[in-house]
Amino acid sequence: MTIPQEQFDDLLSRTALAALFYFPEVAVDDDGPNLQNDIAYCLEPVAGIADEDAERLRVAVGRVITNPTTHRSELLALAIELAPPPAE
Repeated sequence: MTIPQEQFDDLLSRTALAALFYFPEVAVDDDGPNLQNDIAYCLEPVAGIADEDAERLRVAVGRVITNPTTHRSELLALAIELAPPPAE
């Protein structure tokens, strides 16, 4: 299944927003706001992607949310790799 570029753009936008509002005190497995919920929200636009690729994205998104400066290029490279080539 090919995921349109717009959906990857949405994933990147959601990840940037989640990173902006991330607080290290947010629990990973709490019933309230947590990192896993943020990651799930960010991945919604690419819900039809293969499981292996979704897991790679899940890890990259989690890293970007918690430390955007260090990991943003990793997520961008992965999004470029998984997105379809741009139309000419």
